[in-house]
Amino acid sequence: MRSFERFPNLVTMFFTRAAEKGDAPFLWAKDGGQWHALSWAAVARRVASLAAALRAQGLKDGDRVVLVSENRPEFCIADLAIMAAGCVTVPTYTTNTERDHTHILENSGARAAIVSTAKLAQVLLPAIVRSSTCEFLVGMEPMPQTAVRTLDFATLAGDASADVEAAAATAADLRREDLACLIYTSGTGGAPRGVRQHHGAILCNVEGCLDIIQADFGWDEEVFLSFLPLSHAYEHSGGQFLPIGLGGQIYYAEGLEKLAANIEEVRPTIMVVVPRLFEMLRARLIKAVEKQGGIGKKLLDKAIELGTREKLRLTDYPYKLAIDALLKPKVQKRFGGRIKALVSGGAPLNPEVGQFFSSLGLTLLQGYGQTESGPVVSCNRPKVGIALDTVGPPMKGVEVRIAEDGEILIRGELVMAGYWRNEAETERVLKDGWLHSGDVGHLDEKGRLKITDRKKDLIVNDKGDNVAPQKLEGMLTLQPEIAQAMVSGDRRPYIVGLIVPDQEWLAGWAADRGLSPEMAKLRDNPDLHRALMAAVDRVNVDLSVIEKVRRIVIADEPFSIANEQMTPSLKNRRHAIRAVYGERIDALYRA
Repeated sequence: MRSFERFPNLVTMFFTRAAEKGDAPFLWAKDGGQWHALSWAAVARRVASLAAALRAQGLKDGDRVVLVSENRPEFCIADLAIMAAGCVTVPTYTTNTERDHTHILENSGARAAIVSTAKLAQVLLPAIVRSSTCEFLVGMEPMPQTAVRTLDFATLAGDASADVEAAAATAADLRREDLACLIYTSGTGGAPRGVRQHHGAILCNVEGCLDIIQADFGWDEEVFLSFLPLSHAYEHSGGQFLPIGLGGQIYYAEGLEKLAANIEEVRPTIMVVVPRLFEMLRARLIKAVEKQGGIGKKLLDKAIELGTREKLRLTDYPYKLAIDALLKPKVQKRFGGRIKALVSGGAPLNPEVGQFFSSLGLTLLQGYGQTESGPVVSCNRPKVGIALDTVGPPMKGVEVRIAEDGEILIRGELVMAGYWRNEAETERVLKDGWLHSGDVGHLDEKGRLKITDRKKDLIVNDKGDNVAPQKLEGMLTLQPEIAQAMVSGDRRPYIVGLIVPDQEWLAGWAADRGLSPEMAKLRDNPDLHRALMAAVDRVNVDLSVIEKVRRIVIADEPFSIANEQMTPSLKNRRHAIRAVYGERIDALYRA
């Protein structure tokens, strides 16, 4: 069994793997309908060249550089080069507004920015103009004319004679405790805060994840498909630095709309995903099978039924043989046919959704973490036993303790160094070396962590009872009529819900009645209200009295990143949704 080295920093880990892998393919992107690769050696030369160029522009150790880019090879090159230059990467979301960029530039004190496209630059440039510290911009593609000093990425990273060995030797001076990046948490409320992730925090994550892969699946030539935003800590550590540590290959997806096709083309071995993707894939699979009808629908229902049983009966085996021969290969082909594990994180996974995919022969591992912890704290492991209502045992090098009030406390090298220029918040969450996660949970008899809810998101009704909103929302969105939901009820006598109808279901419902399927026009339609309430009541059957959703209101449009009602990791932004629908939600208690 191959042992994983203990590296002094992330850049040394990269240069070590690049020296080992040489001309083997590393970063893949699609151009002209074809996948094209950059080798490890080619990426190493670009990283060395760009790092030297950034230093030549006057950047010094510890200087911050903002990075605004979609997932592409140049993101990885820029990220590594910034760190190789002794600087600190500040990755930001491509969905950021001008105001977001202004806050991050000013708060981080960034001296430079790197941006991928002219379209993204149009939003970033006004913020740079107002910045008191940002001196120049590097564009991966041609940039618009501007008063800001602008440099060309390809030129800076294109020195074929760049001294890789010298760059690697210089980078070796970086220590694990040195700051690697500032990741601004998207958050479900309030202004983003810069999380100070040091090299050791991310390396601790890489080492812990690699330990699971090697012990439970075997470490081989791993292939990753990157599609979650690299500016999010989950993809940054799990979708970029973990593949580097493994010496694996990274394919950059063309976008969410082409993800299904990309999966079949790339045939990844490991995928880092969020629960919302599983929910969408589950809905599509069910609809596809139901359209075909016949034996496919019967086998799907039977597969899910058998998947919940601890022990099969003798009469189950003919069905199992048919499922294994006819259904599972089709499902596995949709995921490329060689997937080792689908790792879910970023938000809680509904156990029913997890059970659905496990029943179809896919290994689904739910993990847990947050930006402040590198981000991964724990993950399911087949050798311990996968329990889909847990997030598995803590990873190697991670301690977890449960406080008296149920809050999950975390200790280890993975814990952040604190929030950037925010001592008050740092002192609030870091106490005696323990990160106070703000999440509530407990450890089961096998040492697996079970999350019950966000401490601050718990609904406390007018009688003092606690209700976990994410549990209810997850159950509601399993109904075919409901795509998204947000429940409310803090200091109120009962729970109410804001419902986003499933668009495909709504189109069919409206067509049957000769109506336009626009949500905003149908929100007050009593027949639609009754149909959605019937779906809610199917969920209410399995809920306690205090959890039941008594009344609902219909949203005007889906929650999305574009309307700022979802975070880039596809979680509800409760404060933003409430700002739009608060009056209508409150009116449910007056009706």
